[in-house]
This record gives sequence, structure tokens and C-alpha cells, in this order.
Amino acid sequence: MKRRSTPVALTFCLLLALTAAPAAAQTVVVKMATLVPQGSAWHTTLLELAEAWKQASGGRVSLRLYPGGVAGDDGDVVRKIRLGTLDAGVLTANGLADIDRSVFALAMPMMYSSYDELDYVLTRMTPELERIYAAKGFVILTFADAGWLHFFTKTPVRVPDDLKAQKLFTWAGDPAGVELWKSAGFNPVPLPSTEISTALQTGLVTAITSSPQAAVLMQWYSHAPNMTEVKWAVLLGGMVISTNTWQRIPADLRPALLAAAQEAGRKLREQTRSGGVRDVEAMAKRGLNVVRLDSETEKLWRDTAEAGYPTLRDRFVPGAAVDAAMKLRAEYRSQVQGAAGR
Repeated sequence: MKRRSTPVALTFCLLLALTAAPAAAQTVVVKMATLVPQGSAWHTTLLELAEAWKQASGGRVSLRLYPGGVAGDDGDVVRKIRLGTLDAGVLTANGLADIDRSVFALAMPMMYSSYDELDYVLTRMTPELERIYAAKGFVILTFADAGWLHFFTKTPVRVPDDLKAQKLFTWAGDPAGVELWKSAGFNPVPLPSTEISTALQTGLVTAITSSPQAAVLMQWYSHAPNMTEVKWAVLLGGMVISTNTWQRIPADLRPALLAAAQEAGRKLREQTRSGGVRDVEAMAKRGLNVVRLDSETEKLWRDTAEAGYPTLRDRFVPGAAVDAAMKLRAEYRSQVQGAAGR
């Protein structure tokens, strides 16, 4: 004689079936966008990171990349992360500043004279930056940089007054930055970074700030064939993920994923820093004119940059971040001078 299942028994069996697959078997897909061109060395490193996350998580975390600006400019990526249509991004300092502008204390013009100096300040400011970004819904996975920013121009630029005659690309969506350039006597043209190539070809802009690596990858130097030697700032960037997405990843996996991201950041920095001179040499063989500067002219650029610091403070970069960065820079220089004197 067959026994009929009671409604309670059926419900219990259904619940068992629904929970039979453990949560660990579920895959968290992380959608990460970046301006990094597909096929570049940076893109290769990000693909390696995706594989590292897959291996470290046993396939439970999948990193899906959207390179080459297909998801839009940095500002678009940040907006989409906030909306939940993207989860993460590899951003320039301008994109990171869309979350919080404190990061600009690490990208102020002519403030750092070496990578060692920048690294000293960045390492010590990172915990506070992580706290600030966490409060705004983002986890900083790693920082990276794409080398020193130089001016690439249609006609040679040797002194600041030469640059004032150019139509200088600036990032769209940053009216404070545009006003700062204008107040210093320059002629900024705000555009999405995805439109730089077209703008250079049409003459809409005649000057850009770019690292040699970016100028090579994007072929900008073919339309702006003069590079001013001045080290204007470091093209700082970073990898961020929304806190909501990060918390969807099992807690036991996060340390390994974070370590892999930091290793990718280290590799990206090494690629850039070791290849900067080589990139300039490669462009010079293809017609790039490098405008060399003597110490007196370099000082003129530094004086021009530093004259803008009081305006930058609070209006463009939070004053607390500026103060912290300058204090750490002074600390580093004091240590270097002390070591040299021994």
C-alpha cells in the first residue's frame, strides 16, 4: 500500500533540493572595465589577474574584462559601478577622483621628483585613502601608475608660455580642473579621453598630457609629434571594486584575490617604469621630437606649477590630503638629505 506524501513532507523535500548545491559552487562574476587597450601589455597583465582569481577561488570568482574604453570614459565607468551595471574598474587618477578627490594629492604638478618619493608618500597615505573610499562604497584593490606625464604637442613647447598658445586637452566632467587651467592662463578643452585621437587629428586639441607608454599605445604621438621633457606629474591609477560586489565574494577568498590584485599592480608599475625610456626612444625613431630642457627652464616649469598650489588646495584637492602629502614629502626629503650627509 503506497503512502501519500503530506504537503509538509513535499515542502521539506523541495527545500532540500533547493539547498543541495552549496553556496560555494555559485560563481561571482566581476565585470571590470578599463581604458587599457586590448592587446597591450597592461591588458595581458589584467588577463593574467583574471586567471589568478579563477585559480585562487577554484572557479568561484570570474573576472570579466571590458578593455579599450568600450564601457566609456573613466567617469562613465564609475557611474556604472554605482548603478550596479559594472562591478569594478582600472581607473586613472581622474576616474578615482570621481569617487574622492583626495587622490589628486598624489598627482599634483611637479610635486614629486622621483618614483621613490611618490612611492614613499603613496604607501603611507594608502590606509587613509582606503578608509575614505570604503566610506563611499569602494574597495581599493591596488594602485598602479603609467609613468611620468609629459606634454605632447602639435608644435614644440619649451616654456609654459608656449603651452598657453596651445589648445590643451582636459578631462570632461571636471569643471574645477578646467577653471584652474584657465586661471593660470592656459586654454583647456574638456573632452572625454576616448575622443583624444579624433580631437588631435581634427585640431580640436593641439596638446595633451600623456605618459610615453600611453602615447605609444594610443598612437597619439603621431598627431602630436613633440614631447616636452618636463616631468609634469605621474599618471597615477588604481583598481577599485564596489563594496557590494566585494562582499558577495566569500570572505575566505578575499585575501588571496586582494594579494593577486596587488601583485598585478606591482607588475604594471614595473612594466611602465622600466619601459619609459624605451618608449621614448621608439617614438623618436618614428619622428618624435623630444624638447630637452636645461635646469633653468625646468625651474620655470616648477615655479609655474607651485604658484598654483594655493589655488589647488581645497578648491581642487582636499586640504587635508595636500597637507598630508606635503608633510610626507618633506619627511622623505629630510631622510634622503640626512643619509647623503652621513
